[in-house]
Amino acid sequence: MSWDVVLFDLDGTLTDSGLGVGNAVLYAIREMGFEEPNEVQLRKYLGPPLWTSFRDYAGMSEAQTKTAVDLYRKYYNETGAYENSVYPGIPELLTELNKQNKRLAVATSKVDYAAVNILRHFNLDHHFEVIAGGDEHGVIRGTKALVIEHAINELSMCDGTSIVMIGDREHDIHGATEHQLPAIGVSWGYAEDGELAHAGAIEVVDTVDQLADLLLN
Repeated sequence: MSWDVVLFDLDGTLTDSGLGVGNAVLYAIREMGFEEPNEVQLRKYLGPPLWTSFRDYAGMSEAQTKTAVDLYRKYYNETGAYENSVYPGIPELLTELNKQNKRLAVATSKVDYAAVNILRHFNLDHHFEVIAGGDEHGVIRGTKALVIEHAINELSMCDGTSIVMIGDREHDIHGATEHQLPAIGVSWGYAEDGELAHAGAIEVVDTVDQLADLLLN
């Protein structure tokens, strides 16, 4: 099947941001005096909205979560955003999708201005018609489903049958499902084994070439 509109997650899908995200999480947790997560626990923070992660994984209250998010962003905006790299083959895939007149958008839980800055830094922003992210306080677009809804609205799409979501975590798949959209999982990101298929991804691909085979006419 071919889709006219492709929504991409950012972290773990377009860029390998694990080092920067992990360091920012550790910075926030250390500053607040919480017990540091081990490597397996830290990996859980890669993908979900920050508001959910600090609450569910560190056991923080609402007030503590707000402080943790502020500390996270202090480190991430200054340093962590650039502890990052584009996955090989992604720029070429985006170029080919543009050539086929596919409408491309980013739908990320990362706060919107941070997503724009990262895509500009890697010279990827020009590929996308819309860059949709979360809001600063996790109130308006605090879930992946709300971010996807925002992206669809910005694209002025009324019919979701020609849209597909690409992501590396179950939150991407579940967010798409809430809007009756198909989702393709990419295994090069931060999902645990079996996570994407269990979440309901219509396909799980292991390479950018395999993803290109599904998306390009």
